[in-house]
Amino acid sequence: MATFHLCNSKVKNIQFQPHLDLTPPMSFTSHTNLAIPNEPNSIKFNQLRQKFRPQPDNRRSTQIFNHIEKPIMDHPSSTVHDEVPLKVGIIGFGNFGQFIAKALKRQGHAVLATSRSDYSDYCKEHGIQYFGDMERMCEEQPDVVLVCSSILSTESVIRKIPMHKLKSDIIFVDVLSVKQFPRNLFLEVLPPEFGIVCTHPMFGPESGKNGWAGLPFVYDKVRIADNGTQDRKCAQFLSIFENEGCRMVEMSCEEHDRHAAGSQFITHTIGRILSHLNLESTPINTKGYETLLQLTENTVSDSFDLYYGLFMYNVNATEQIENLDRAFETVKQKLFGRLHDILRKQIVERVPMQGRTREANSPTPCFLPNNENMKDLTSFALPPPPQEAKGESLPPMPTKDTTRVASIQ
Repeated sequence: MATFHLCNSKVKNIQFQPHLDLTPPMSFTSHTNLAIPNEPNSIKFNQLRQKFRPQPDNRRSTQIFNHIEKPIMDHPSSTVHDEVPLKVGIIGFGNFGQFIAKALKRQGHAVLATSRSDYSDYCKEHGIQYFGDMERMCEEQPDVVLVCSSILSTESVIRKIPMHKLKSDIIFVDVLSVKQFPRNLFLEVLPPEFGIVCTHPMFGPESGKNGWAGLPFVYDKVRIADNGTQDRKCAQFLSIFENEGCRMVEMSCEEHDRHAAGSQFITHTIGRILSHLNLESTPINTKGYETLLQLTENTVSDSFDLYYGLFMYNVNATEQIENLDRAFETVKQKLFGRLHDILRKQIVERVPMQGRTREANSPTPCFLPNNENMKDLTSFALPPPPQEAKGESLPPMPTKDTTRVASIQ
């Protein structure tokens, strides 16, 4: 094991020993206890190697650095590839496509874009190549095709792609909010040599406007060739989100859809329901109420097509709708059931009905519905008209005329 102290990109205090074995694994220690990975062809290794490479004007330090680096590069079990920036073609360059493109550009990758709408001015301003039709973009031979179309239009978009114009080791990536649907579509439509990665950034332009640190990025490498160019480019693409600080979550498409139905779909559903209540801010807002207002604003800012896609293309969504409906009915029954008991006690048992006398052991008059029949306020009916009781007639209620005569007398 060899230990080196690095400061300001200079190599200092190097102690050489006879027969020193510099083959991996190696540990480089700096003032920040930096450990360089022992995989020479890894993305992190190359990034750190470039970071600590001496400046060109320091010939002696450069010679020493190259002497140290050479045994790692010559290790027989690995080959270093200079990372060439990826060429990523984005299909569907709306808000989310532009949002992802900014991160790609930040990390030095080339971005191509095509969309139904004309974004040529935006792309020219941000250094992005824009193509009016998909065929011309495919002729540029992108390394990755990133599908950012809506859920509802994805199938028609994919089937229009001129597959014969793309290179065989290309990788197709989607960012849809459902995962089993695009996975099955890609497996059906794409040639077998094309790579497939299903992803879902669990954030968007609003929630990720202040950075992506700690935000979950879900991915499933559905079909990637091992130990080749495709595998390396897949790792390079995923590192974009890792370098932005995302919490990388590898998860199968089935598991994702199961979790998403119970979280994302329910969130959008509650937000849509609240939007129909026309909630407004008040002078006495609680934190919880402000959270509901923010939830409503966030969900309705997305198109209804997105919400419909979450329902239509996730097999677990219908079950969640039914669960939500049952839960709401349960809460209503608890509320009106308790109200029923209180009204019975206050109205019937404590306040005798006018004009009637109740025998000592006679059953309590009941005009309220049974507890199990309580559904809403319409369940509370007016008391029924008086009926004859066990062979004797109740005195007739006074009419307007008799009441008037009584008052005169």
